[in-house]
Amino acid sequence: MSLTKINSNSSETIITNSSTISLLFQQMRPKQWTKNLLVFAALIFSPEVMNFENLGKSIFGFFLFAFVSSCVYIINDYVDREADSKHPKKRYRPMASGALNPNTALTFGVLLLIGSLVVSFNLNPLLSVLLLTYFILNVAYSFKLKHVVIIDVMIIALGFVFRAIAGGLVIDVPFTPWFLICIMLLSLFLAISKRRHELTLLESSKGEHRKVLESYSPTLLDQLNSIVISATIISYSLFTFTSGHTIHLMWTIPFVIYGVFRYLYLIHIENKGGSPEKVLLEDKPILFTVFLYVISVIIILGVFE
Repeated sequence: MSLTKINSNSSETIITNSSTISLLFQQMRPKQWTKNLLVFAALIFSPEVMNFENLGKSIFGFFLFAFVSSCVYIINDYVDREADSKHPKKRYRPMASGALNPNTALTFGVLLLIGSLVVSFNLNPLLSVLLLTYFILNVAYSFKLKHVVIIDVMIIALGFVFRAIAGGLVIDVPFTPWFLICIMLLSLFLAISKRRHELTLLESSKGEHRKVLESYSPTLLDQLNSIVISATIISYSLFTFTSGHTIHLMWTIPFVIYGVFRYLYLIHIENKGGSPEKVLLEDKPILFTVFLYVISVIIILGVFE
């Protein structure tokens, strides 16, 4: 075999491996990882333990949740690859398009899950239990529970609560019940809003796209959102006074109210809200509000505690 041919084969192998790695990373859906920023909430609300060591642990927690959620995406796309190949948008996903070998993706997902659980166990055994529970629950959601009305949005919301709890576990600080309730309610709001957006866009053929949409109506979802929004604002207000932190946290209440109202505006006026993580990154008023909220919490807790 000539040297030229050997070099050519080596170059093709490197290009192929690079392409596979790129496709696997794309399959992990990194754009969805913004959901896992909630892991840092424990650190933000615990200035007494805010240091580089705990920041590092929180970053580990962020990526561990990102990796485990990516494993769920891999299984979901593996099972739905044939149906996704006929969808106008989902057909461009790595497995659905045929660009990524499904068995390679599945093997990678298994190894990624095992590695994530091992690392999380070393950080905190309870964290590994939480991640495994999250994985099992979301796999059940992908196969069955996403078709069960009401339960589907509650499981989505529960995933965000798990993220908040994980943030506390990695730095060994507890969360107040009121804050977890706020996370649950706010997550329900986002999940319900996502369903409403899907229903609005696909109402003419809702059963063909997501089976559970047949069980919803815009009126029902609007009523559910009204209940959840009211409860969210009241719960957060109570949290600022009963969390054990300074009562000056009450000055962050307007940010929460504006953020919720802005999201409602996007849903009802601009027909957005189908992808919360996309809204967070693309809507400047909401992005700026989140930034001001985080900075305000850090300053208030740093000055008044």
